[in-house]
Amino acid sequence: MKAKHKEDHEIVVIVPAFNEEIHIISTLAGIPKRVTRVIVINDGSTDNTEKFVLEQQLVDPRIQLINNEQNFGLGHSLIVGYLESQKHFGDVTIVMAGDNQMDPDDLDALIEPVIRDEVDYTKGNRLLRNDVRDSMPGYRFVGNSILTFLTKFATGYWHVVDPQCGYTAISGKALNRIPIATMTKGYGYNAHILNMLNIENLRVGDVSVRPVYGPNTTKIKLRKYIPLILKLLSNLYFKRLFQKYIWRDFHPLVLFYAMAVINSFFIALPLAIRFVYLYWTIGVAPTTTLILLSLSTNIAVLSFFFAIWMDMEANRNVSVRLIDKL
Repeated sequence: MKAKHKEDHEIVVIVPAFNEEIHIISTLAGIPKRVTRVIVINDGSTDNTEKFVLEQQLVDPRIQLINNEQNFGLGHSLIVGYLESQKHFGDVTIVMAGDNQMDPDDLDALIEPVIRDEVDYTKGNRLLRNDVRDSMPGYRFVGNSILTFLTKFATGYWHVVDPQCGYTAISGKALNRIPIATMTKGYGYNAHILNMLNIENLRVGDVSVRPVYGPNTTKIKLRKYIPLILKLLSNLYFKRLFQKYIWRDFHPLVLFYAMAVINSFFIALPLAIRFVYLYWTIGVAPTTTLILLSLSTNIAVLSFFFAIWMDMEANRNVSVRLIDKL
């Protein structure tokens, strides 16, 4: 098949927007001319978002507006956008939020590795910038670091950092291989799409992007978000282990994870309870119980780290270090 020229690629940008009347015009106006189609998903906005998009549509025929009847959530908007991009056979589909917090100057860096077939999916990494601590609020930096660690378990992309960044690009081939319509409809879609990509052994790479934070506040409600994202990451973790290492092709790392769980909760924990109970009731530290507790704990810890190491090795070829190629 003859390779496409740079200008021949169908490059689609999805812009999810909910009550973004302040930023939507500047977001759309800043999208590079290289983009061939802009799909705006107005997720039940109650302000002038729709009006301003329609006005911008008059000067930019690339813009296509899709209105959701009500606010369904960010994940739902992205599903709608991705499915619409598939209808137009997009070679690359990019996500740019409607709040103008994604620098359009970084768009080429996200697209090029996908077009060159170095990766199937690129995602922005704000933590690669030296000035990130100055521009990213402290609570976001700490929370992002914790979620990054947990997301590695859920997705299997151990070398990918800043998974919460929504500035991404995916190839048309990769988009057609994953069940994008089943992606979670709320927050946490970042981890879910990575999980689906990993199950299909698709390549993912980080791209350095500039963190932009304006005066607008996040729409995430932490009290509701934290338990939901922890539940989602847990479900994705077990789903990935089952589908990738048991159902599709058996890998011994699941045995090490199982050994870690068994020794932790069914052996070490009861022994620890027994040890504390006997010590506080009769004032004697039972030697045999302590030895067995130490042994089972050591086995659990070693099994857990062996499983992580084997998981990292199994996914080494799908975690692409694009930064090394710059």
